[in-house]
Amino acid sequence: MSGALYITQLILPRCCTTTSRQTVRMSATETRYPGISFQSMAIKPPSHPTYDLKGVIKLALSEDAGDRGDVTCMATIPLDMEVEAHFLAKEDGIIAGITLAEMVFHEVDPSLKVEWSQKDGDYVHKGLQFGKVYGRAHSIVVAERVVLNFMQRMSGIATLTKAMADAARPACILETRKTAPGLRLVDKWAVLIGGGQNHRMGLFDMVMIKDNHISAAGSITNAIKSVDQYLDKKNLQMEVEVETRTMEEVNEVLHYASQTKTSLTRIMLDNMVVPLPNGDVDVSMLNEAVQLINGRVDTEASGNVTMDTVHKIGRTGVTFISSGALTHSVKALDISLKIDMELALKVGRRTKRA
Repeated sequence: MSGALYITQLILPRCCTTTSRQTVRMSATETRYPGISFQSMAIKPPSHPTYDLKGVIKLALSEDAGDRGDVTCMATIPLDMEVEAHFLAKEDGIIAGITLAEMVFHEVDPSLKVEWSQKDGDYVHKGLQFGKVYGRAHSIVVAERVVLNFMQRMSGIATLTKAMADAARPACILETRKTAPGLRLVDKWAVLIGGGQNHRMGLFDMVMIKDNHISAAGSITNAIKSVDQYLDKKNLQMEVEVETRTMEEVNEVLHYASQTKTSLTRIMLDNMVVPLPNGDVDVSMLNEAVQLINGRVDTEASGNVTMDTVHKIGRTGVTFISSGALTHSVKALDISLKIDMELALKVGRRTKRA
């Protein structure tokens, strides 16, 4: 059996310092995914108390199979035929979804064998054969599109995340909740593979006081005070972030925090990056806010974050930079799975895609 399966346990370090306040964070080992073991994964998925990853895989396969299954496979491929199919990168980028691909293949047919020359998070170049699967041809073809759909989306997210994370340093790059419905954990997993960090998973694992909460509460002080009282009453400890849009709001938050014991751990500095007519951005307001906060809590820049602006934003000293574009505007990385690799490469050279 040629090739190697590169799956080793990796503990991701935090790339940023955080406040000293004790917070509650779920670990991946606490997450329950029926029938799936994460012990040997290169990069484990983020945790979620109710997300059923195996159920998502089954739903994707069922969506494809409908009530008849793959009629083309049944018509053209003998059930006992065995083949070997190779994964081919048609673009440069960061590969992601290798572990998830194995789960899909196992769900379709546990007898399929998969080997990889790369692992999740590795760079691949156009034309690279980075893995293969062999076994029943029928099973491989049935799994093919679902595997590629997951891998292409995840690899696109990981590729963009890697580029933005490198440019953002020393700040850390985060995604948001702007994910594909039903695929949030998968999208956020791809961000981890790309070298980013996860923002809150959902509405349940972090308090995030946004503009509508502030408007409904009457003021930013009222909103934070209500959160402090709620957490104390429920005996809960979790991270608390508040969104600020003006320097007046930043000052109001800092004044409250200086006068009262509070659960606040992070201040979001929203839309304090101002676009300029020449395509540049003005970060003077963001700079002022970061200096005013002076490390008393973590800071997060949000709004007008692009590949062109993220480096300048990161140099302001902000702790985190969040970007919804990592997941809501992802461009899939082009990957294929081919049984006849010689013909696939010939066509790829003709079309400049391999």
